[in-house]
Amino acid sequence: MASRSLCNRVLAALMGLGLSLGSPAAIAAENLVFVSGAFRRSLSVADLEHLATTGESRGLLTDVLRFSNQDPKTVASLLNQSISLPITLVSRLLNTRIGEAVLQRLAQVAYPLKARNQGIPALRSALIVGLANGNGSLSAIGFLRAYPTQELEVNIPALLAVMQKASSITELVRFFSESPLDGLRGSNGEAAPKPPAAGTAPAAEP
Repeated sequence: MASRSLCNRVLAALMGLGLSLGSPAAIAAENLVFVSGAFRRSLSVADLEHLATTGESRGLLTDVLRFSNQDPKTVASLLNQSISLPITLVSRLLNTRIGEAVLQRLAQVAYPLKARNQGIPALRSALIVGLANGNGSLSAIGFLRAYPTQELEVNIPALLAVMQKASSITELVRFFSESPLDGLRGSNGEAAPKPPAAGTAPAAEP
């Protein structure tokens, strides 16, 4: 039962990860490669696309869904869910401190196979190209089509660490998008004080 619950959370994380990002491109991810130490297992993106299109699973994905007690049609619906974002705003946001922090956090979980240091550029590219190709619409399948390398590595320990803080897709997306703000807040969790207005003397120390 514990293993099944863990698989459910990992699956939710993958869906949320996709929904946090983008849509279609010339070069697309062909395999999700799950890695933990010496363990390595690949899941075909084509099988995910087949599930999203038909509502039916095949290949290794069938075993994954059966083991995690997931309904294929429900997962297909998640894969097809999309959110709309203005391309210009997203492009600008990705070049801010907060945008870089979000990308950096995501790149600790998913990055090009054998090119971990290219995680941030790959995510940025997938997001912007995906938004353009999807006319401002993002989905999990769309993100995989937009990802600029054929092999997308998923770091299982990093993914599980995230899942300790987010047990649903909604919480996961919120975790990736809001947690980078913590570094811009004071140590007690409150917003950092604003600088005094021009011509105003700073408050005296008690």
